Amino acid sequence: MDKFESGSWNKSDFWFELPEHLIAQTPITPRDHSRMMEISRAGGAISHRHFYDLPQALKKGDLLVINDSRVLPARLYGEKRETGGAMEFLLLEQKEQDIWEVLVRPGKRAKEGARFVFGGGLLEGEVLTTVEGGNRLVRFSYEGSFYEVLEKIGQMPLPPYITQKLEDKERYQTVYSKEVGSAAAPTAGLHFTPRLMEELEGMGVRFASVTLHVGLGTFRPVKVDDIKEHKMHSEHYFVPEETARLVEETKAAGGRVIAVGTTSTRTLESVYAKYGKIIPCEGYTDIFIYPGYRFGVLDGLITNFHLPESTLIMLVSAFLGYRETMEAYREAVREQYRFFSFGDCMLIL
Repeated sequence: MDKFESGSWNKSDFWFELPEHLIAQTPITPRDHSRMMEISRAGGAISHRHFYDLPQALKKGDLLVINDSRVLPARLYGEKRETGGAMEFLLLEQKEQDIWEVLVRPGKRAKEGARFVFGGGLLEGEVLTTVEGGNRLVRFSYEGSFYEVLEKIGQMPLPPYITQKLEDKERYQTVYSKEVGSAAAPTAGLHFTPRLMEELEGMGVRFASVTLHVGLGTFRPVKVDDIKEHKMHSEHYFVPEETARLVEETKAAGGRVIAVGTTSTRTLESVYAKYGKIIPCEGYTDIFIYPGYRFGVLDGLITNFHLPESTLIMLVSAFLGYRETMEAYREAVREQYRFFSFGDCMLIL
């Protein structure tokens, strides 16, 4: 019995050679002019298109499930009140009103009781305690709305492989983002434009939203050889009543439920695994999807090209098939597709 039958997977099984110049540093303009590799799950046939060709690949009755989470401009640069020493905060998760878990650099300056100033005094923070993993709990003080202050002084927490400065912060948001709370963008949705969405709706394709707030754990590398030993980060999700109804209607009518991104996928499959169907609910998920997983909801997937040995390429391999996925990635390298957050995408149907 080989690993394809036994379900025994090593991290190295998901390695591929990726030339550095294929890592997209800037977004394509217009958004829907990114390239799109279309792949058939029945046989693995590949065709090369652009995202604006999406209406030709979909049909009336299809349902696109999008993640409407909005990225916090969560990177803050300031100084220690007492000494003026430079400090960088990265907001990770809101714990209570005005209290956040924060990644701090340099950590030695952020002892309990230390106070920091950001944006010339628009925002102040006091370290309350250190938590497991070395992050800090910080209480913030400000005037007006915390999120409005963040919009003024915060920077986008771009992934570590993007080294160029982003000129327009909105390019790291989807056009339909609305629920603030993510530390990273649900990047498969970055290709949509309002005009393209209108065109799809006009032909009878429907949209349904879920909210999953993407944590920085999405960039956490797999460090164990046996991937079953990898511990996934936990993320908060919300499924509204309208979305549950649309998924049920689509399935009953024989339509296709197509997730826009791995975050929408993880939300839908988490809810299905827990309840046996999609219902209105919210909670936390640490679901880890890799080859051998049986999908309960998904009929299609739109997703960007991911890092070698990442949990994201493992999820794609579970949906498309391991051999087909690795061949598609080799084809993407040969055809010079752009990779990662600002890169091109795959449509798997």
